[in-house]
Amino acid sequence: MPPAPSLVSMAMLFLSGRLASSLPFLPRSTSMSTRRALSSLSASASAFPGTYYVTTPIYYVNDKPHIGHAYTSTAADVLARYKRLQGLDVHFLTGTDEHGLKVQNSAVAAGVNPQEFVDGVSRNFREMCDLLDVSQDYFVRTTDAGHKEAAGELWRRLVERDAIYLGAYEGWYSVRDECYYTENELVDGKAPTGAEVVWMAKEESYFFKLSEYQDRLLEHLENNPDFVAPRSRLNEVTSFLKGGLRDLSISRTTFDWGVPVPDNPDHVMYVWIDALANYLSAINYPWKEGDDHKGKYWPADVHLVGKDILRFHAIYWPAMLMAADLPLPKRIFAHGWWTKDGQKISKSVGNVVDPLKVVEKYGVDQTRFFLMSEVSFGSDGDFSDDAMIITCNTCLANELGNLCQRTLSMVFKNCEKAIPVSLSPYTTEDKALLAVAAALPAATAAHVDVQALHRYCEELIETVRAANRYIDEQAPWALKKTDPERMVTVLYVVMEVLRHVAVMYQPVIPTSAGKILDQLGVPEEERTFAALGERSLRLGTPISKPQGVFPRIEAEVQVEL
Repeated sequence: MPPAPSLVSMAMLFLSGRLASSLPFLPRSTSMSTRRALSSLSASASAFPGTYYVTTPIYYVNDKPHIGHAYTSTAADVLARYKRLQGLDVHFLTGTDEHGLKVQNSAVAAGVNPQEFVDGVSRNFREMCDLLDVSQDYFVRTTDAGHKEAAGELWRRLVERDAIYLGAYEGWYSVRDECYYTENELVDGKAPTGAEVVWMAKEESYFFKLSEYQDRLLEHLENNPDFVAPRSRLNEVTSFLKGGLRDLSISRTTFDWGVPVPDNPDHVMYVWIDALANYLSAINYPWKEGDDHKGKYWPADVHLVGKDILRFHAIYWPAMLMAADLPLPKRIFAHGWWTKDGQKISKSVGNVVDPLKVVEKYGVDQTRFFLMSEVSFGSDGDFSDDAMIITCNTCLANELGNLCQRTLSMVFKNCEKAIPVSLSPYTTEDKALLAVAAALPAATAAHVDVQALHRYCEELIETVRAANRYIDEQAPWALKKTDPERMVTVLYVVMEVLRHVAVMYQPVIPTSAGKILDQLGVPEEERTFAALGERSLRLGTPISKPQGVFPRIEAEVQVEL
């Protein structure tokens, strides 16, 4: 069987504009996800820059942020930053879900009114985003007037299309999950998530005719196998759909902390129809003539969610959109959960990981890098101090940081404190390493477009390792005495690789990548992916004495995270 296409071959095809014509001739071992990503990349390469809309779920404000919130936000930020560097018009949404019985109960327990409570907790999530260098374009709050208008308009649209009716509901309900469960779904008397359930006495409620959309949803999944990812989650959703759907209760009358139902203020919208509407309200739905055309971002390119809320996003939300005659999002990606030192994270165990403390202890970019590189995105992962220290010291301090430091130190000392101006002809080894670096935009795009963020990081990690092998084999410190001209060329090749790596690392470790590019003398306007193919390091550019970018993390007495 022929080998899968290498970084070099994919990059050369992409850069030459021959990717589309080459797709039919890729080896059979090339995965379908890679083929689709490369096809998409080729189709967009010559087109006018398009849009890209990525969302996190809006976070429920009954408590402070934890590592799961940081994980989703960082992943979405990586996607948004990557697409901006590709030249797309990006809209990156995050925010807070501030209605529902759980929030009202938390406010009562805190001794404050609900609005005061959600103002404080929502602020905590904004601060988490700021701390993690998350670059959202909009932070939505479901208590905002614009969101309430959008939710009301979506409700009216569903009513007009005969998708909502008034009835009564009784059954098992989880306050924690904000979800109703059937008797068959309970596990040992609890929700499938492990949450406690209570019996809700008969209550007047509006219902969404979810049962009418079972066949349409199954057909959509069959015709769009990439709609839900990863594959295990698609199978989960398909299985749930085949089990049959019941109409969905979408309003409550026993509490009032929510968006009032249009024309019947005795009811408030059940939290999910309120919450899911945020994806529209954040882009100015209902779209009107003369607005700022944010409607151009719909449908969303990807909704990132935790696997615990997949059902709401992959079944309820698409069905509502179908009923409202609105386009469906292109993709819903459900990532896994984090454990701590092999144990499930929970308040009762006392092992909740506070992202603020993680950043305080290890650093912003180190935290971002660990979250994106440590776990196959979509699978569950385990957080431990040992893993954090080993990963960051190995990949960042020892490999990338040391490569940058020793290369730039030699240039500073031996090349008149400037990027070399006179190079000897490239050898086969030089060309091979430069080709690997040139392949990074195409190789990483194939992973990013299917949200394989760990694979994206692996491409960069392996390129840095290849550069370290190269510099060890070429030994410019020895060439200094035997062949100074060759030494200069070797150093320049490594600097070019560092330029490519740093540009491509900007979505993951933005501050650190920026520091490397600063030390290489790369102007701000030449830090896009397009600039990698159009520019090279400017010969003769002065450089400053290099400074370390990634200090080693020393093991110490553990601080409770």
